[in-house]
Amino acid sequence: MAEAKLFELNNGTMRVIVSNYGCTITSVFVPDKDGKLADVVLGFDTIELYQAMLLTLGVLWVVWQIGSEMGFTLNGVEYSLPINNPPNTLHGGNKGYDKVIWEVAEYKQGDTPSITFKYDSLDGEEGYPGDVSFSATYTLTSKTTMRLDMEGVPKNKATPINLAQHTYWNLAGLKSGTVLDHTIQIWADHITPVDQNTVPTGEIMPVKGTPFDFTTANKIGSRINEVGIGYDHNYVLECGEEKSGLKHAAKLKDPASSRTLDLWTNAPGMQFYTANYVSGVVGKGGAVYGKHLAACLETQGFPNAINQPNFPTVVVQPGEKYNHSMMFEFST
Repeated sequence: MAEAKLFELNNGTMRVIVSNYGCTITSVFVPDKDGKLADVVLGFDTIELYQAMLLTLGVLWVVWQIGSEMGFTLNGVEYSLPINNPPNTLHGGNKGYDKVIWEVAEYKQGDTPSITFKYDSLDGEEGYPGDVSFSATYTLTSKTTMRLDMEGVPKNKATPINLAQHTYWNLAGLKSGTVLDHTIQIWADHITPVDQNTVPTGEIMPVKGTPFDFTTANKIGSRINEVGIGYDHNYVLECGEEKSGLKHAAKLKDPASSRTLDLWTNAPGMQFYTANYVSGVVGKGGAVYGKHLAACLETQGFPNAINQPNFPTVVVQPGEKYNHSMMFEFST
């Protein structure tokens, strides 16, 4: 059986630590306005802690928020899924791709270091149809840019595929407090609202005039009290400029350090989450992680798209290829 390990990508300016356990980003060190490096990712000190913790930080996972009474029907076949967040199926089931050890297919050093992980998912795994070959490649494409390219190829059955990268970002660094003073701009005029069980209803709602409107940069904490315990919503990415074939999804900035993260993607949506359920988790160096201590920017297909015909499809046919890319561009 393959062993869970840590791997470093380092180009002399930024340093990224990733693991083959769940394709997890455990650390990203980037400079501030004075050139001082800091780790801007919440995480744990050892792989064993990632394996032991129910809280999944920095992982690659399947994006589903599907009511258990629904499951889904595809090509006339009904598929039921495990209930791991009653009454829903969440994040790929009881043992999603965030909880498996991926094969290291390629590991390159140099000016543009990269690592490629692969995983073969079998027909019926966590209730999903078909054998699927997955790969995920992290590359430092420039001095302060990291790119993630995800692929999935179904071998024998049509199947829904929807991967996301779930890193918890705090651009001020560890032990620096909440991200409520971070500003964010999201290139989306709409969100997909959810029901009482946080499953998208199928509606596509304009953000104008609501606390979900980040079409211009605003502090995360400016209106967070108006949306319950915090943001945990899928934004419809529709109006960003393009770079390297990817559209601008979001710009996150910490005013104190001036660290800025521009996120680019080819996905139709992005889950903006403000660590609403994190409480008393002991992380790196004894840092205690709590509510609103980070922001997650998970580009994705729309949650529950398999049951909402007006959402962009997430079904991939045998022989077709699922492609999902993200570019994390840091600056000050």
